[in-house]
Amino acid sequence: MIRAVIFDLDGTLLDRDASLEKFIEDQYERYKQAFAHIHKNTYIDRFIELDARGYVWKDKVYQQLVDEFLINAHTWEELLDDYISNFQFHCTPFDKVENTLMRLSKDNLSLGMITNGFEVFQKNNLKALGIEPFFQSILVSEREGIKKPNPEIFRRSAEFLQISMKECLFVGDHPENDVKAAKAVGMTTVWKRDSYWNEVDADFIIDDLGCLPAIVKSINEKRNSDKDKSRYFN
Repeated sequence: MIRAVIFDLDGTLLDRDASLEKFIEDQYERYKQAFAHIHKNTYIDRFIELDARGYVWKDKVYQQLVDEFLINAHTWEELLDDYISNFQFHCTPFDKVENTLMRLSKDNLSLGMITNGFEVFQKNNLKALGIEPFFQSILVSEREGIKKPNPEIFRRSAEFLQISMKECLFVGDHPENDVKAAKAVGMTTVWKRDSYWNEVDADFIIDDLGCLPAIVKSINEKRNSDKDKSRYFN
């Protein structure tokens, strides 16, 4: 039986691409005097390129931007602090996030989350999305001292929820850090499709989070049916 659904955050529940673009545009407007010599779209495009879909931390991004665009009015540290403080105000969920979490909870499923990143930053983003109360366990890599794809962080999540790995459905967008890693510890995997990646070896592939309650139901019905057949033949 699937008794818990564990989620990744960025790219799975949080539409990070949309959130980041909103933040960068807002930051450009608020620092417009200092950025006057840089075309807005040039700044946005270069930020997104340097960010590398979140896999480059922003200290490196801002150091590069300050050097490339000869920004003198503000230090990269000031711009980084602004990012840390204000990104949360631009957090944008994917469609049906709250409704899906509500339906899974009503189906008596425990909900967990494993996200790589800095604890305060990620917790602020969760609060901004308004979904933190749905989760019985939230593991952030900075606090745990390990990060995906380390199998220990997946085991730890299952332990917090007091279930076995085989009773977990893991939902994520990254083929290695999420899908492959979760599958390696025995979890059933759902890949939330991301056009950046090719098809991956997941048990289920979805575009719409709203499919998850039906997926859980189908898995549990099949497992119950297989169990009944096994009893019959024995």
